[in-house]
Amino acid sequence: MKKIHSFMWLLLVVVAFSGCESNDDNSNSGPNDDTFNQNFGNSVNRDFIGQVVDANNNPLPGVTIKIGASTMQTDINGVFIINDAQVYERFAYITAKKAGYIDGSRSMVPTTGKNNVKIMMISNTPLETIQSGVSGEVALPSGTKVVFDGAFEDANGNDYSGSVQVAMFHLLPSDENISKLMPGMLYAQTETNQQAVLETFGMLNVELRGSAGQKLNIKEGHTAEITLQIDNSQVATAPNTIPLWHFDEEKGYWKEEGVATKVGNKYVGEVSHFSWWNCDMPLPMVILTVTIVNADGNPISNLGVGLIANGNNMPSMGYTNTNGMVSGLIPANQTLTLNVYPDYFSCANNIFYTATIGPFNTNEVLPNIVINNSSTVTSSNVVGNLVKCDNANVTNGYVILSRAGGSSVSPVTNGAFSFNEIYCPSNTQFTLKGYDLENLKSSGSINYNFIQPRTNIGIIQTCNALSELISFQVDNNPPVILTVGVNAEYIPTAYLPLSINCPSEYGISPGILISGDTNVVGTYTTSTPFILSSQAFDFIGSTTTNTMQFHLNKFGAVGDYIDMTFEGTYTNTTGVHTLTGVVHVIRDN
Repeated sequence: MKKIHSFMWLLLVVVAFSGCESNDDNSNSGPNDDTFNQNFGNSVNRDFIGQVVDANNNPLPGVTIKIGASTMQTDINGVFIINDAQVYERFAYITAKKAGYIDGSRSMVPTTGKNNVKIMMISNTPLETIQSGVSGEVALPSGTKVVFDGAFEDANGNDYSGSVQVAMFHLLPSDENISKLMPGMLYAQTETNQQAVLETFGMLNVELRGSAGQKLNIKEGHTAEITLQIDNSQVATAPNTIPLWHFDEEKGYWKEEGVATKVGNKYVGEVSHFSWWNCDMPLPMVILTVTIVNADGNPISNLGVGLIANGNNMPSMGYTNTNGMVSGLIPANQTLTLNVYPDYFSCANNIFYTATIGPFNTNEVLPNIVINNSSTVTSSNVVGNLVKCDNANVTNGYVILSRAGGSSVSPVTNGAFSFNEIYCPSNTQFTLKGYDLENLKSSGSINYNFIQPRTNIGIIQTCNALSELISFQVDNNPPVILTVGVNAEYIPTAYLPLSINCPSEYGISPGILISGDTNVVGTYTTSTPFILSSQAFDFIGSTTTNTMQFHLNKFGAVGDYIDMTFEGTYTNTTGVHTLTGVVHVIRDN
């Protein structure tokens, strides 16, 4: 996927504030958190699923996540699930903390379904060490810098004397990951207690730590001078003066405090404390809602929706949720270009859909955007069931779908999981891995290929020690899961060179024999031929009335895995039956 810049007014991936216009009743008393919080609505309980990654998009385990009074740590995949968290109807604040990283967060308007959260955390590496009692300057190569007067205090307000480690991060509006890296969202409280949506000209995070690792700040009554390099694409349009905003780490939104002045291609201002500071212009706003579906009308999640304001060349990005929806605050009275992008992966065409929309002076819900199947993009509904080692449905867990450098997460509902995914016909490969959070067990990572319009995975079992698996299910009967005694070989001189065999396991479960005439990844039928045989369904081959398809997703070398799924119907003396199966076995020969 091409590099996508984020010119962030604000584009949320959930339903936006129902009353985000400025409230004149609040404008005569100055900032007041109690009255401002009335914009958020009543207290409600909502469910959240999310993933935390580092700046290289690697999952971060052991991150402490807090939503309301609920806390937990991310697992090995950086994933967290918090249900029934107490938040507001129109405002939820999620924080992420891990030693060695700048605190991360996300603010959003929660839906009644599973709210999808993406947070990217920045390594908190000291840039320079300065001394208290003397002025000092810490600068980045770009020219962004902070000048300190030497007066510092600890978290309790006590004067601090000694060395000060300074970590600094400048987040440019053109950073493709700005919506994941920035704290909260670009929603703010003005000095007159009004709500605002912000257009950012750059953000700066500074963290100060003493010789014992304790957090420090500027001494009360003192200030530091900050200088922020203006993004090259914004220098010509940057105003001569711009409001400064700091991020309130307790509340989860930005607050107006001070002014910065344009000096050449930089903004210069004074601040009285540190976490995040932002050079932003508040804008009049309306709410825009977009829903994206495939040709069958099914919602598509994890698609990037980019809005480009008239006169700019950088889109404001948001990502569709599980309902295919992205909704948020946009500039009023401006003509916009709307583009739909793939997330995580590269296609021949990096824009699936484009249109000119607006200007809008009231809230707007666009008609559904339909992504039709084509030679460059298509979609698939990936469905299956996640079970425990005893074959009972996983009730507290999730499945990760990974493809082309990225991933999607689907929580399970009584074992069932579902993904609606866009993919490129030139790259159909993906993997699935399931996790049982109740028993802290997982499945193996199994290879698949997207099938249009539906990829039926069948059963995935979660067992840490599991190395090989054949599972299948006939109709609504209990699934058969075979893990012992599997033999898989490919003998080119044989009539059917591919043979995957697992006998009845200890006489309890029926065994299975799968044979085929190819080792080439692809989709096949019984006329290819592929054949199945088991005590559970007798023989299924070219002479059997059937609609079976066999998806050979991976064929490894000896010692590596063979991955396959099969699905369809077959007819015997008792009628028509459905059959699905998963094969994840080590090639023995």
